[in-house]
Amino acid sequence: MIKLFVPGRLCLFGEHTDWAGHYRTMNADIAPGAAIVTGIEQGIYAEVEKSSLFEVQSTAPEIDDHWQDFACRMDEQELKRIAKAGSFFCYCAGVASYMLEWYKVGGVRIKITSMTLPIKSGLSSSAAICVLVARAFNLLYNLNLNTLGEMNIAYVGELRTSSRCGRLDQACAFGVKPNLMTFDGDEVEVQALNVKKTLYWVFADLCAEKDTVRILRDLNRGYPFASNELEEREQLALGEMNRDIVDRAIKYMANGEVEKLGTLMTEAEALFDSHVAPMCPQELTAPKLHAVLADPQIQPLVYGGKGVGSHGDGSVQFLARSAEAQQQLADYLNQQGLKAYTLTIKPVHTVRRAIIPVAGFGTRLYPATRGLKKDFFPIPCPDGMVRPVILILLEELVQSGIEEICLVLGNEEERQQYANFFERPLATEHLNKLNKESQEYENRILDIGKRLRYVYQKEKRGFGHAVYQAAQFARNEPVLLMLGDTLYRSLTNKPCALQLIEQYERYNRLIVGLYPVENNAVSHFGIMTGVWEDKDERILNVSTLCEKPTPAYAEEFLGVRNQKGEKEYCSVFGQYILTPDVFLQLEADIKRADEENSTHEIELTSALEAVRSRIGMMGVRLNSQRFDMGNPAALVDTIAKFSHL
Repeated sequence: MIKLFVPGRLCLFGEHTDWAGHYRTMNADIAPGAAIVTGIEQGIYAEVEKSSLFEVQSTAPEIDDHWQDFACRMDEQELKRIAKAGSFFCYCAGVASYMLEWYKVGGVRIKITSMTLPIKSGLSSSAAICVLVARAFNLLYNLNLNTLGEMNIAYVGELRTSSRCGRLDQACAFGVKPNLMTFDGDEVEVQALNVKKTLYWVFADLCAEKDTVRILRDLNRGYPFASNELEEREQLALGEMNRDIVDRAIKYMANGEVEKLGTLMTEAEALFDSHVAPMCPQELTAPKLHAVLADPQIQPLVYGGKGVGSHGDGSVQFLARSAEAQQQLADYLNQQGLKAYTLTIKPVHTVRRAIIPVAGFGTRLYPATRGLKKDFFPIPCPDGMVRPVILILLEELVQSGIEEICLVLGNEEERQQYANFFERPLATEHLNKLNKESQEYENRILDIGKRLRYVYQKEKRGFGHAVYQAAQFARNEPVLLMLGDTLYRSLTNKPCALQLIEQYERYNRLIVGLYPVENNAVSHFGIMTGVWEDKDERILNVSTLCEKPTPAYAEEFLGVRNQKGEKEYCSVFGQYILTPDVFLQLEADIKRADEENSTHEIELTSALEAVRSRIGMMGVRLNSQRFDMGNPAALVDTIAKFSHL
């Protein structure tokens, strides 16, 4: 059995641009649509499992007494007939019919355990249940669909009902975070957005009348070719002018300019009223919406507000000034007879700490490691300097904005080597022999030393055990993990670690750097497989992580298809961003091993795979090179190549 949660969705900016952008298939002069859409805190919780039938059941206390459990055969025609019936089940059946037709799947039992998402309130409850059904089939039958694939199937499935949903409704598939959706003809792209400061949203059902069908019918009259000034103004508002507003909204969210974001909401509403509403004045004059937006009791609590969805007297949304103002506003709207809900969009914790395990002896580099730890081996660099491995790694972390770095050592005696290098000033007689540039560089080394912290792995119980020694250092925040016997070179102006951090800030999920290798090398690395989330094939939604598989196993189970249809093998790059869930899993693994008196090593890969199975994991193909130095041949190769740009 698998537990699922799919949220409702709220369009923050860019309503109507999904269908407007679709008209580019007929008129290339129409600007692509763009919308900022976020999942909300309210949604549908369910447990799903395989079945011989297609079944939808509920034990959710929020669903009213009119609910009746539903079951039917996995028969394409019967499912299509139910999809047209107009009940709540029709959405589920529409998706199931598509899955059966195209993927030849078996049945699914869906038990809805909680439904905090209100129905028919402009928050896409129908899209949420469609995404939930698509995801259930995907996970239970290992269809290997990425999130965009699930979203597209949910959309097509809903179209098999009497509903005429827009392309942005299924954005709930991407979870409770804001995304930019771009609509260019038949093409839809989704990009996660950064949020720097907490945003306190309130949205409310106006509990009034509006005719969405008429709104969409009247607004579509202006497409694909405008025949008068009114229609030209509509196309301009939903095209170029909307893109300008969306671009500014993205900037304000990323920079934490909350007040400007609220003012932009009011500006967007004014643009809609002047350029779009005249196409359907009977519905879009919206007296109740505008009365609420202008309510003098609300103004001190908010930065701005606007309509939702198709607009009209359907729903309203506000950006509140604080958590206290958010709650006061929700209470006030409820007192006015509306149905108000809160949405808090939180920034992702930026990654401020890093861990480098360097506790290993370096057996394969013996006897050199008898007198010198392998992370102090000298490496010629492109600028002519010869740096120890550890200094190269630490400089990359500092350049990536890391503030504190924890080195995992084998014992307390080893610390003296690092203290001598990073904390003790160079003797004056040696300093005076250096040129001015090298003397200034000496200060950089000492500055790095101020960032270092140390923990010790006194028992050699595996790599995962070494990483866990830094759990207290991580302080329940995301932390970057870097291998101590691997060098990294970015092929852009951003260090590899910074590339990884930026992707974490977009996805807010366990992140693993990936690096393509040939099949005959897979047995040396952790290998991951999954599906690409983007057209550029840089972001992998990981479905399996396997430690050092055989080439035969990788050939059969771990290849990732690229756009050419060829199999690629994605190894772990050697840099990770670990979430607090990873340390909790390592703690559980260590505790279980202790209780069983097990001598098995505590592996990081198994902990990552356990977290992935519950929460998910993203692999990121970095624009970079990787240099191993864990054995003599690799060390020779690294020394030969690393010094050249």
